[in-house]
Amino acid sequence: MTVEARRLFRLDNEVLAFRFTATMSDRAGAAPQERLSNPGRLELWLHAVGLGVPDVSPAELQDALTLREAIYRAGLAVAATQRPDPGDAAILNGAAAAGQPRPGLENGLAVWHFGKEAPVADALGVLAADAIQILGGPDRSRIKACEGPGCAGLFLDTSRGTNRRWCSMNTCGNRVKKARLADK
Repeated sequence: MTVEARRLFRLDNEVLAFRFTATMSDRAGAAPQERLSNPGRLELWLHAVGLGVPDVSPAELQDALTLREAIYRAGLAVAATQRPDPGDAAILNGAAAAGQPRPGLENGLAVWHFGKEAPVADALGVLAADAIQILGGPDRSRIKACEGPGCAGLFLDTSRGTNRRWCSMNTCGNRVKKARLADK
C-alpha cells in the first residue's frame, strides 16, 4: 500500500464495504469530504485494498459513487434495525450480478482475478457482494454508525458486549476522549 493511499484514505475498517463508504469522510459534519474526487483516486483506493484495476473512466467513477452511497444508506438502515430501501438493494444486487470476479489463492493469499473486458465492474462486484454478505448476514445486528462528532461511519461491532460506539478507537474514540479531558 502506498504512502499516498494511507494519507488520503481511512483503510482501517475490517469490513471492505464499509471501508469503501469511508471514502466520503465527516459525513455528519458541516463539510463532508469526498476522497474519490477523480478516477485516479478510485484507482488508487482499489489498488490499496487489493482490488487493483488498470484504469478507471469517469463513468466508472460515477458507478462506484452510486454503489458507495447505496451501501452507506443500506448500512444506516440496517444499523437502525430497518430494511434497506428497495432501490438501494437493487443497486447492490445489480453491481454484484454485473461483476464477474474470480477468487484465487496465490502464494498462500486470497486474491481477486478480474476479466479484461470490465475489470472495474468486477471490482465493484466484489464490493457489492461484500456489502450484501454483511448487511444481510448473521452479523447484521452488529452494524452500527459511529457516534464520533461528524463521523457517522459504518462499522461492525465485534466487541464482547456489543457496546462499541466509534468506528475506530484510534480516530473518533481518541477525539472524544481528548475532548472530555479538555473539558475537565
